[in-house]
Amino acid sequence: MLFGRTTLSKFVIEQTRGQHSDMGALLIDVAAAVKSISALVGKGALSGFSGSAEATNVQGEEQKKIDVLANEAILRHCEWGGQLAGMASEELDAPYAIPAAYPRGRYLLVFDPLDGSSNSDVNVSVGTIFSILHRAEAGDAESSDFLRPGTEQLAAGYAIYGPATMLVLTVGTGTHAFTLDRESGNFILTHPDIRVPEATREFAINTSNERFWEPPVQRYVSECKAGKTGIREADFNMRWIASMVAEVHRILMRGGIFMYPKDNKDPAKPGRLRLLYEANPMAMLIEQAGGAASTGRGRILEVAPEKLHQRVPVILGSREEVERLERYHYEYDTGADRPYASPLFAERSLFRD
Repeated sequence: MLFGRTTLSKFVIEQTRGQHSDMGALLIDVAAAVKSISALVGKGALSGFSGSAEATNVQGEEQKKIDVLANEAILRHCEWGGQLAGMASEELDAPYAIPAAYPRGRYLLVFDPLDGSSNSDVNVSVGTIFSILHRAEAGDAESSDFLRPGTEQLAAGYAIYGPATMLVLTVGTGTHAFTLDRESGNFILTHPDIRVPEATREFAINTSNERFWEPPVQRYVSECKAGKTGIREADFNMRWIASMVAEVHRILMRGGIFMYPKDNKDPAKPGRLRLLYEANPMAMLIEQAGGAASTGRGRILEVAPEKLHQRVPVILGSREEVERLERYHYEYDTGADRPYASPLFAERSLFRD
């Protein structure tokens, strides 16, 4: 029986009493949007909204019809409540202004409405990522209001649409997961105070990009692949789903490390994932669960945003492995890794300038 179990509504009201009580109402609106998206995703091809929307977003990525619908669901569920000064989305070029008919608040909502949507047509888990910031006063948000480091997030979370729909949330007091009970329509707290194991033997990275990685990442992955016969003296498992939500969820549930590092595939992009509405919220969730989140050269949450859709390298998960990769980047940058470098990157290399 579910009677007496903690619902998401009860949890957020209790956790946000006082200075940020209005944020609890905003989180309940976000949860309502998640339920709508869950129902849409769950219908699959029966919804009639599979396939391309024949448009691209500001990143130049092809939009799926379901991307557009998920974006609209969040805007419509959250714009009217009076808590928001503005919203920003992966699918919108500029921040979304709250319609004149609705009151303004002091909170800012940034989100990726459907992470991993390229997987939706093949029935692989996708998700929604969000982050909440605030400004000093209620009113209309300006673009500069959104350019805050991740350390200033008040709350962050994601929803994963898989065999069960789950909403994973932090308001700065740990990371907690709620499962949607489809009979009652409530999100029920099922995984309180999640902790990421400090050590892991599982990593997630897209190895098709290996030739574009920096040497410290190549060094780390080659050591993992060498298994018991290599210097790590342990076998590692490799995973790759191409959905950040699914990758992070697995790490929160059983440990691991996720890497979407800097590479030279496109020199114009210092990283692949967006800082404000992908990297920052996931970094906050992972840190609140005892893990670590880095660009390889510093803490993700301390990166100062310069633009709304800024990209960064992302390495997050079990603390010991993230710290190892940070050390490898430091050794590469200072030249201390030369004894360990691959022959392709040694001093006397065919590729030496």
